Amino acid sequence: MENYETYEYDVLIIGAGGAGLRAVIAAREAGCSVGVVCKSLLGKAHTVMAEGGVAAALNNMTSPDGQKEGDSWKVHFTDTMKGGGFLNNWRTVEIFAKEAPERVLELEQYGAVFDRTPLGDIAQRPFGGHKYRRLNHVGDRTGLELIRTLQDKAVGVGMNVHMEVTLCRLLKDGDRVVGAFGYYRETGKFVVFRAKAVVLATGGWGRMYKFTSNSWEGTGDGLQMAYEAGADLMDMEMIQFHPTGMAWPPGMRGILVTEGVRGEGGILLNNKNERFMFNPEYTPALYKGQFAETPEEGDRWLTDKKNNRRPPELLTRDVVARAIYREVEAGRGTEHKAVELTVSHRGEDYIKRKLPSMYEQFHALGDVDITKQPMEVYPTIHYTMGGVWAEPETCSTTVPGLFAAGEVAAGLHGANRLGGNSLSDIIVFGRRAGAGAAAYAKQATAGAIDPAQIESEIEILMSPLETKGGENPYKIHQELQEIMQTNAMIARTEKGLQEALAKILELQGRAKHMSVPGDREFNPGWHAARDLRFMLRTSEVIVLCAIERKESRGAQWRLDYAEKDDAFWGKRNLIASLQGDAVRITQRPLPEMPEELKQVVEEYK
Repeated sequence: MENYETYEYDVLIIGAGGAGLRAVIAAREAGCSVGVVCKSLLGKAHTVMAEGGVAAALNNMTSPDGQKEGDSWKVHFTDTMKGGGFLNNWRTVEIFAKEAPERVLELEQYGAVFDRTPLGDIAQRPFGGHKYRRLNHVGDRTGLELIRTLQDKAVGVGMNVHMEVTLCRLLKDGDRVVGAFGYYRETGKFVVFRAKAVVLATGGWGRMYKFTSNSWEGTGDGLQMAYEAGADLMDMEMIQFHPTGMAWPPGMRGILVTEGVRGEGGILLNNKNERFMFNPEYTPALYKGQFAETPEEGDRWLTDKKNNRRPPELLTRDVVARAIYREVEAGRGTEHKAVELTVSHRGEDYIKRKLPSMYEQFHALGDVDITKQPMEVYPTIHYTMGGVWAEPETCSTTVPGLFAAGEVAAGLHGANRLGGNSLSDIIVFGRRAGAGAAAYAKQATAGAIDPAQIESEIEILMSPLETKGGENPYKIHQELQEIMQTNAMIARTEKGLQEALAKILELQGRAKHMSVPGDREFNPGWHAARDLRFMLRTSEVIVLCAIERKESRGAQWRLDYAEKDDAFWGKRNLIASLQGDAVRITQRPLPEMPEELKQVVEEYK
């Protein structure tokens, strides 16, 4: 076996988005040495895609009569549970809602520059599923400001960063995780990281779908490394389809159009120029009577946000995505199989001030001036509510020494994430994961690195270079994207899911015989071969869970089981575990919510 570099830290953090950087700060403040590994470059993370704001109940906004709107952690807790179809872990949500305001104010102390109200408070905007204006924002570039702020702070407290490194296996000493193995993307040289504790902050996995807002990094590496190490995965069927991805021009399809457009008064129209979200068939019973019933009533909230109901364009993402899908399927979409989203009525100055990134994005990529023209949008794969099960207090997983935070972790969002909750998620639980990992590392000794585990992974990595005349990884990836986009997207059926499963298993068999020309240096095909193995296993778990959950809840929309089943499925999470080489799906009862929180839900629901 060839030589490889070795680095050693108290805490290894995999991923340099918001969750990873906040974990760095917490672990360093606890006195631990910290190494950070990122697949791309520092500062290039999916955190920047959360453009509209960070949700926290600061209660800064006032109605025209000067009275505060009345937001609180209890309302935020209730909105999050309700938006997630009550599939969320109540304790995770409680911690989140209580701590989010403190974490946002902490960002301001670190140097984040938020938009302000006339009184000088942090400005907040409305988002789907949030009762009050709760999204603390920096125009429509909030995620970028959050990354800038946390990166500056993390550099200041001290961290060692290893960029453009792909990690592909967690190393174990017995049951415990003691490091990770991977390679430099540029040279292909192997590298080992030893650590007393490891924090996964690797984000989501949208690249197995044809149209996604995720960039090339989103292949589920962290998820599958945890899974192969023995961690439980939870509610993997819950994939969020953001209702407004770019639909035109074709080369830009799937790129995110922030919910902030609708939060600033944007409206959705079909090809009959109808605001179709006012169709009562699209409003779930849970929200009946809570949203405006006419466009005239809906428009009044822009000037009187305390006493008037919001327009149904600000229903939760799962609801709006289904409505757009149904409009297009019914033939009421545009010629490009989309619907129109327009905000031009808000005026050029307002749009350029509140939505500068959206203005520039459409102008540069689609030659569309959103101050005068509508955008064409359609649901795009954006986020994953499921992931590695993580304990709420410390973010520890079922594997000793392994912690998880952010999008890769499950428990907070349930069946559907509310917009803006992702940024507050990463700062609340990034901090807790870093602190939890540091506490673990302080009482742990350095574990032994097993060369056999490294040799096994090297064999997998080298196989495509040594195999001649085998399968093309790009071709397999294309076929995977087609079947997932067709049969495991918004609308699902038993027949379609079974077809997807059969195709995935076929592709897994073919992937054992991939071949890639060239060597390890500057070879994107070689990277694709390893990424593909992760995506195929993740797709299998998603589809198996979607088959198992025989109901419609949040992001899981089964046409053959169109109703929610609160009595049975509403009380169960789905757990995926690895049994040998096979995926095992089991049901786990939801933790019982304490009476005081049940009363909170009843009061604010």
